[in-house]
Amino acid sequence: MNIDIFSKCYKFEDAKQAKALGIYPYFRPIETAQTSEVIINGERKIVCCSNNYLGLTVHPKVKQAAIRAIKKYGTSCTGSRFLSGSLVLHEEVEEKFAKFIKKERAILFTTGHHVNLGVIQALVGKGEVVITDKLDHASIIDGCMVAEYYGAEMARFRHNNMQDLERILQKYEDKPKLIVIDGVFSMEGDICNLPEIISLAKRYNARVMVDDAHALGVLGENGRGTAEHFGLEKETDLIMVTASKSLASIGGFIAGDEDVIDYIKHFARSLIFTAALPPAQVAAISAALDVIQEEPERRKRLWEITNRMLKSFKELGFNTRNAQTPIIPILVGGGLQRVFSFWRELYDEGVFTSPVLPPAVPEGEELIRTSYMAIHTDEQLEFILEKFAKVGRKFGLIPGSGLPKGKIIELSKRRKLARRSTRRFFLGIKSWMRKLFLSKNDYV
Repeated sequence: MNIDIFSKCYKFEDAKQAKALGIYPYFRPIETAQTSEVIINGERKIVCCSNNYLGLTVHPKVKQAAIRAIKKYGTSCTGSRFLSGSLVLHEEVEEKFAKFIKKERAILFTTGHHVNLGVIQALVGKGEVVITDKLDHASIIDGCMVAEYYGAEMARFRHNNMQDLERILQKYEDKPKLIVIDGVFSMEGDICNLPEIISLAKRYNARVMVDDAHALGVLGENGRGTAEHFGLEKETDLIMVTASKSLASIGGFIAGDEDVIDYIKHFARSLIFTAALPPAQVAAISAALDVIQEEPERRKRLWEITNRMLKSFKELGFNTRNAQTPIIPILVGGGLQRVFSFWRELYDEGVFTSPVLPPAVPEGEELIRTSYMAIHTDEQLEFILEKFAKVGRKFGLIPGSGLPKGKIIELSKRRKLARRSTRRFFLGIKSWMRKLFLSKNDYV
């Protein structure tokens, strides 16, 4: 049978149908800077789905550093770090980051995704095992899949379940092992049980790598992340950080012992075969690291906002799961159409959020992900709570007039499709999300 490999592309109608329904939440172009308020399609929206936790994307020092770097170095390095793309600027920011995170050495990759791809592939090979939490970020899973190609084994334990982790460690007791764990989980907003993970790692001779994408600048007295939060900086073997959240840029670091970082530097394919991070982005990272240390009041304000929003959502009657950080999920449940409709109602009310669908969460536990920034004003927070309360009552999520849980708000006429088309669309979305997140139900 001669089948065109593009045939699946021509049959993919899910996104088009979501747009026709008016509930397509993805790839919405923002017309302004990434702050707490943006303009989309000419309409002002209060943002509570950004990872700009400290609000540094618009900090004058960060912007000026990027501009100066372009004037001195131009716009691109045009080569990989391995060959012609390394600047003094790269090495200076690596040294600064390693000193800040209290590790011997660090290396800067072009993206955070590249860090997890390259580090896991470089360190875990044939006859070795990489162990992850079931809710670890997709970039970690991608890194594990690359390692599997080279003969490694991958095992996943149930979310924050230390008994399940120990079961896996016992199973692979005689093999070299790397545990890779999110410090803060990006959808649930909870924190990994790092003390117990490190205790088990020592008992079973495993190494630990923490992905602190959502923890740097947020957790710890000085904003150094999960290891500092628990007082386990020396015991944590490797710390990975993205620069696209609190560091207001793009890129990613891995930090650890000098010999380990040097090995990664020479074996990580995603570092060796990718063009180096442009000068402006490197300079922005360097300036952001300075601001994190010079302006601790930003982190203090972020936690004031976090505690206020958590308390307020709970008082209204919303289920915020196990949230402990500026990432606060709101449980909607009831299926894809319900959570998409909830998202759209919020969007129309002027609040920009993110829907979270299976398999990123279990069936029936669909979420609206909210996240907060140090630059949110009290008025903006009140606006967010007011609109969530209004839509939450309409959907029966909190006390007040509304629909029983699981019922679906009727879409307006301009956002309707035939019943059969609507059903087909939501089945298609499930299939699409499973492919995107590479859903696996087994845990080894």
